[in-house]
Amino acid sequence: MSAAPEEGPRLVPAGAPDDPERHKSPRRGMCAAVLFLEAIALALTVPVIIRVSDVDPAVAVAVGGGLALACLVVSGLLRRPWGYTVGWVLQVGAVGLAVLVPAMLFLGGLFAGLWATADLLGRKIDRERGAAWQQYDAVDGA
Repeated sequence: MSAAPEEGPRLVPAGAPDDPERHKSPRRGMCAAVLFLEAIALALTVPVIIRVSDVDPAVAVAVGGGLALACLVVSGLLRRPWGYTVGWVLQVGAVGLAVLVPAMLFLGGLFAGLWATADLLGRKIDRERGAAWQQYDAVDGA
């Protein structure tokens, strides 16, 4: 049996105000996961757009592939507050693909619902975590 690898020494005590664990956002993780999965779905719509709609393959690749690539890029930009606004715009774009493929009304709507849930629930969790850390600091400092 091998022993579990031990972590290196902690530079900051757990729970300290500058502990990186304190600043991790569940909202960011959930929204990034939705965008990543949406990128896969949007990339897979390219052949469907070509086959089902009478659209030039170059246009289908530009639209579907462009939205998929944008989802991946924006998932990395969620460190900034405006990244979430761009994420909402991408949801409108995904639903807008229904102009080319009517099934995207359902699929785009599904991802828009997942995005809304991740964003709004993530905000709530972030607020509650912040309040809990504030209360912890108040009790710990007393």
